[in-house]
Amino acid sequence: MRIVVALGGNALLRRGEPMTADNQRANIRTATEQIAKIHPGNELVIAHGNGPQVGLLSLQGMAYKPDEAYPLDVLGAETEGMIGYMIEQELGNLLAFEVPFATLLTQVEVDANDPAFKDPSKFIGPVYSKEEAERLAKEKGWVVKADGDKYRRVVASPKPKRIFEIRPIKWLLEKSSIVICAGGGGIPTMYDENRKLKGIEAVIDKDLCSALLAEQLEADLLVIATDVDGAYIDWGKPTQKAIAQAHPDELERLGFAAGSMGPKVQAACDFARHTGKVAVISSLENIEGIVKGVAGTRVSTEKPGISYR
Repeated sequence: MRIVVALGGNALLRRGEPMTADNQRANIRTATEQIAKIHPGNELVIAHGNGPQVGLLSLQGMAYKPDEAYPLDVLGAETEGMIGYMIEQELGNLLAFEVPFATLLTQVEVDANDPAFKDPSKFIGPVYSKEEAERLAKEKGWVVKADGDKYRRVVASPKPKRIFEIRPIKWLLEKSSIVICAGGGGIPTMYDENRKLKGIEAVIDKDLCSALLAEQLEADLLVIATDVDGAYIDWGKPTQKAIAQAHPDELERLGFAAGSMGPKVQAACDFARHTGKVAVISSLENIEGIVKGVAGTRVSTEKPGISYR
């Protein structure tokens, strides 16, 4: 079975945790211990978030020479290499020496007219108090928004249109390689008026890009890993219920927060609708049950309606 696993940002760095290399590696080690369990007999492609990491690199660059800081597309490429390296090493330490790995820098096309450029919504970097966030926004020209009870910087998050490296990803899978790609939603790029490809100041949602990746790879299963065991209705209320199985049309009608579960639900629905295959939203701790079809919120067009656990 060909499986695309989209690691959430929490798999790399937990909320409020110091953004150190040691913390990131420890979290990646925990994630890869779960992923290793489903390697036998399957083809694996791993995508991942990069919001905290790209935000940290941006802060570091601006602290050095603000007028010469690297743009977000370049920082996205840097995080793909950094995170891919750690995933390769930690997962490689768990699997047989002969298993090949490849981390691929992945350029993704977006539309210059995407409305996301007028309404930034993608959280990047660390969390701040309201007062600190407002001060930084004024100093650095950022847009900041509430993220739970904290505040974070937000940037444009246009929809992915095309993954340029899809063919080499397929070639690597044909040679039994584990491929780490489309990190952070891929490197955002677009064509200019002369049909020359260039980077753009944005961060693509990694779940939406992972759904496109899984679709174009003709994957059998898309796993959207998060820090909860599935999608819920009435989350945080006494009436909350976990969704076990859902048709994409019904799931989309429920409405989920844009800053948290919303993109994951949309990605799962897009993949299920476009391919007829299954997408699952759950935590990595349930990875074996996910592959067996007994864990997480399973999104498919096989059955109408919604069932709960």
